[in-house]
Amino acid sequence: MSIPHLFISKNCLNRLLAFLAIAILSACGQRDDQLSEREAMIQARESELVNLFAELVETRKFLEKNQSNDLASAKEDTIANSINQCSCDDVNTTLSKPGSPGKMDGKTLLGAIENVYLDPPGLEFSARIDTGARTSSLNAIDIVEFERDGKPFVKFKLTHPETGEILELTRRLRRHVRVKERGDREAQRRPVVRMRVILADINEQIDFTLENRSKFRHQVLIGRNLLNDLAIVDVSKKFTAVKTEAPENGDMK
Repeated sequence: MSIPHLFISKNCLNRLLAFLAIAILSACGQRDDQLSEREAMIQARESELVNLFAELVETRKFLEKNQSNDLASAKEDTIANSINQCSCDDVNTTLSKPGSPGKMDGKTLLGAIENVYLDPPGLEFSARIDTGARTSSLNAIDIVEFERDGKPFVKFKLTHPETGEILELTRRLRRHVRVKERGDREAQRRPVVRMRVILADINEQIDFTLENRSKFRHQVLIGRNLLNDLAIVDVSKKFTAVKTEAPENGDMK
């Protein structure tokens, strides 16, 4: 009985070994199949990335071409606008000949910066034209208020627009106003005087607030108290009005 039993055990062992070998070979085959599938997927992804990169290159070329066309169109528009601007300037020059200032709806056309004649001191200044300011203002330093014959006066200094010389003026004090500048907590009290202004075909006496405008480029600011119902302002233009000639009449108080 021992010999058959041994034979059977060896037979079973051989079968078991054969089964294990088949199982191992089958697992290796499945692993190879999985690797093949992954390799195929990687190749497919690589192909997709190549196609996507090619599309991106084509899109970039298309955008660069359109950008070049847009820049060319913008350049053409700029040239056309420059030509139109020159034409407009020529028209304004024609309209601003002496005796025929530019008009629109019966009002004088002005730019953001104009030359104005002030009397006193009987000089022409460059002035900023500001429709946002209620009252015109004038550069003034060393302001001193005093009385003369029981009436209030104010003495102040300003700079000659051509020579830089310091000029001293004395005017009747009309009133005071409180002006609050940006950043100031409290409004500042400023004296107001009246002066004669000639701008293009406008000749008026208006109030000016006196303030130190040394930090500004222009000593004179013209506000709505002169512009209302008399002028239209085109902020894109400068010095559109004919240069003012000094009047023959003296100071008008």
